[in-house]
Amino acid sequence: MKLIETAVKRPVGVIMIVLAIIALGVISLRNLAIDLFPEIDLPIAVVATSYPDASPQEVEKLVTEPMEGSLSTIQGVNTIQSQSQSGSSLVIIMFENGTNLDNALLEVRESVDGVKTFLPEGANDPSVLRFNPNQMPIMWVGLTGTDDKARLQSIAEDTIQPYFERQSGVASVSIEGGQERIIELELDRAKMNQYGITPQLIQQSLAGANQSASAGSVQKGDQNLQVRIAGDYTSVEDIEQSIIFSPQGAQLTVADVATLNDITQDSGNSLVNGNTALVFSVMKQSDGNTVEVSDNILSSIETLNKDLPEDIQLEVVVDTSDYIKESINSVMDNMIYGGLFALLILLLFLRSVRATIVIGVSIPIAIVSTFILLYFTGETLNILTMGGLALGIGMMVDSSIVILENIVSYRQKGASLIEAAKKGASELAPAVIASTTTTLVVFLPIVFVDGIASELFTPLALTIAFSLLASLVVAVTLVPMLSSKLLTKEKEKPYWFNRVLKKVTNGYGKILRKALHFRKTTITLTIVLIIGSIGLTPFIGTAFIPEGDQGQLTITVETPTGTTSEKNHQYAMDVNEHLEKYNDIIDVNYVTVSSGNSQDAVMTGGAAASYQIELVPASERDLTTDQVVSQLDEEFSSIAGAEITVQSLSSGAMSLGDPIQIQISGPESEVLEQLSDEVINAIATVDGIHNPTSSLSDTQPEMNIKVNRELAAQYGLTYQEIMQQVQMTFTGQTIMQYRESGDEINVKLVYPEEERSTINDLENVLIQNQQGTQIPLLTVADFEQVQSAATITRQNQQRQVNVSAQIIDRPLGNVATDVENVLADMSFPEDYEFSFGGQTEEMETAFFDLSLALILSIFLVYAVMAVQFENFLHPFIIMFSLPTTVIGVIVGLFVTGQPLSITAFIGIIMLAGIVVNNAIILVDYINILRRRGMVRLEAIVEAGKSRLRPILMTTLTTILAMVPLGLGIGEGAEMQQPMAITVIFGLGVSSLFTLLLIPVVYTLFDGLSERIKRLFTRKKEKEA
Repeated sequence: MKLIETAVKRPVGVIMIVLAIIALGVISLRNLAIDLFPEIDLPIAVVATSYPDASPQEVEKLVTEPMEGSLSTIQGVNTIQSQSQSGSSLVIIMFENGTNLDNALLEVRESVDGVKTFLPEGANDPSVLRFNPNQMPIMWVGLTGTDDKARLQSIAEDTIQPYFERQSGVASVSIEGGQERIIELELDRAKMNQYGITPQLIQQSLAGANQSASAGSVQKGDQNLQVRIAGDYTSVEDIEQSIIFSPQGAQLTVADVATLNDITQDSGNSLVNGNTALVFSVMKQSDGNTVEVSDNILSSIETLNKDLPEDIQLEVVVDTSDYIKESINSVMDNMIYGGLFALLILLLFLRSVRATIVIGVSIPIAIVSTFILLYFTGETLNILTMGGLALGIGMMVDSSIVILENIVSYRQKGASLIEAAKKGASELAPAVIASTTTTLVVFLPIVFVDGIASELFTPLALTIAFSLLASLVVAVTLVPMLSSKLLTKEKEKPYWFNRVLKKVTNGYGKILRKALHFRKTTITLTIVLIIGSIGLTPFIGTAFIPEGDQGQLTITVETPTGTTSEKNHQYAMDVNEHLEKYNDIIDVNYVTVSSGNSQDAVMTGGAAASYQIELVPASERDLTTDQVVSQLDEEFSSIAGAEITVQSLSSGAMSLGDPIQIQISGPESEVLEQLSDEVINAIATVDGIHNPTSSLSDTQPEMNIKVNRELAAQYGLTYQEIMQQVQMTFTGQTIMQYRESGDEINVKLVYPEEERSTINDLENVLIQNQQGTQIPLLTVADFEQVQSAATITRQNQQRQVNVSAQIIDRPLGNVATDVENVLADMSFPEDYEFSFGGQTEEMETAFFDLSLALILSIFLVYAVMAVQFENFLHPFIIMFSLPTTVIGVIVGLFVTGQPLSITAFIGIIMLAGIVVNNAIILVDYINILRRRGMVRLEAIVEAGKSRLRPILMTTLTTILAMVPLGLGIGEGAEMQQPMAITVIFGLGVSSLFTLLLIPVVYTLFDGLSERIKRLFTRKKEKEA
């Protein structure tokens, strides 16, 4: 080949190209974004609408249903889900895979604009957002040192928050656990009645007075002066002294009818390791590098801590980049160890340090070249792309080994360095290209897999493909060039490994002859082993994505609605006491305790307290995160009166929620609630189910006011007037914002708390008509106390209840099967049904898609071999090496206790392209020997013995390079471990069968082919 000849003749040029590639690779590596997983871009849009102070039922009827009806007409919509909560509506639109989300978002906005005018008065304009599962805070930083929250708040807002937000890659920084300043105008109902003042009149007067305006310009000499009327309030005294005119024309001030209270309101009580704290949550930009942003914040913390008061300090609460760094470093370590193992195998077989150096140099160059391709294709550096490199290291050297061994063979025959390099590389270059192609084509179908499996594993497939392409180019250029300069003619010396290898080769020759003699026995034994291994399948189980021990868990403390802040705080302290037993493995304990107001509810998800626990690294503790979860569950069972849920945050689940998600749909909420309770009780008996909950488990007591509209009309009142006055009395109303020192402070009208705290206060609230007449609410309304759902969930415009659960100590597929069997025995009423969602649904979809991809991969491998051999029969013979991989894969997973996960399935697809290479080498050499005149039996035995050495070399380098990943050592290794295990065991077992079964199959098909030829020959002779 001209390329090889050019590379050997021009070593300086090759070296300069290599140096340029290394330089470009280093630059690419520095600029590659580093993250835990590839960026997941799912076609999902979200429409969020707030309807303050409305109940979930009102939100559902007046906001969610109209929105769903409009959005359902958009083309390409797959599923519409919605959540209606007190004061807010969330509609999630999931489009078909492959939908252009940018175009879809335009249609969503058009639909939202069309329905906006039909939303109730008081509902805010809907927001249309692109769903991005990666947009979560990457860091939480605590500010501690004093119990004076006002002081912490001042430092946080004036100094720290702006400084953090100026750092490169930071999108936003929010403060949790701080305080909010509010100016309340507490209305005096008696004085308001005395002067005929209404809240609406106060609102209009204040809003009209607190504003500035431009009034054109005037001329002064040669200048034009802009005229501006300044009316903004400059102090709280301005608000108190603001003038109000009564309907009778009397002039009053706000102070005459209201008391001004300048107060601060907690927006959550945050504690970090038991100390009062404010916590900053840092969001990175969508294209930001998680590790780089984290490093920038860490550097900022060091700088700020030097300037902060001595008693105040910043400390990292949670840094997600720690796990990313540890995972990437772990994969890199495994990659280095794997590369060293591969080189040791080469040194053992080749007994040449120089030859080993030639291969050793090719590995880093192939890796660096892969970094360049990753950068220009927009991929990130994550545990999957790095895992792809680690998995590919063993395969990277295969092409170089075959080329180098042939060059060494020519050299030992007496050829010169240049001649050996040219002939040795050129002779086997076509075969190397063909074998690499068979490995590459198996990854093509993965590109066509839909859903999250494609989003995750397409980068892995691309990485392996890039590394193999780079290694192929290195094998046909750099290896011949280096061989022509570095190799020497080794003198024959006694070598212990050669003696061992000779004995193995002779033993293999004897076993092969027996296998060829007892062909039926060999094939029968193979079939029995395949069937026997398949029988182990039920003991393996299936899973979605392996769970990584990320060392993070959350604790949610839920108490009955209306529980006092003191009681909530006591529950949090009880939890803290139990957590003290685990101080040796808890690195950070960050808790937000609700004091019962609406701001806290947002912070804690409606819970009394919400904990985020960071454990020390897995290497520094004896318990896994799941084991800690189980023990804490038992610990907290002794705390009565609160529902305490402990959950682990794992890297495998990502944004798909709990592993088990059962969606029960039907028309009536009461029936759905009853069915959800029955389902929870039923699945709680399934082994592995942990913390089953229902979306209807969270309920809230409500006092329903049913207005008699006809009676109200007789008093000159409308339903809207009654609703507005009741809302004003019990929730108050924010009427404007007052600016002071650059901060905007809400000004709110409220009635005294003693007038709005009891049911009696509600029944006797005075409703005023336009004529000034006041009547108690009880006169025109009835009252009913009910217990209603805190959240109303719908899917495809039908009410739905979600029952979810975590799993512990069992594979997802096994648990899902048992749950499905349990549900199948239940009797669901007509119009009510259940389905699985979340990880279970994604797992089933991914397995189906990957099965199709595997079938297509096998066909592509056959097609490539058919082109290579210019023959249909020999590739068919080679394909018999594939079924034997089943034995290795199933036994490997069974022995190591790993379930069949998506990552293991990717390993199986990889095997389809790898295992045929050994058979290709064997069958190709059998044909060569037969063409030289050797009889079939001797050709097969001789080919087997002579090809045993390169087959063992390529197989062992591939397997041993993956052993560190297969052992699952280090953070984040759980993701690649099943993939490595399937390749290690599958390739190992298949190689053994290839050496025995393929020759037997070859004789059978060759004999059949000969008989068919003889029949055709006789037929032609008779016709002649």
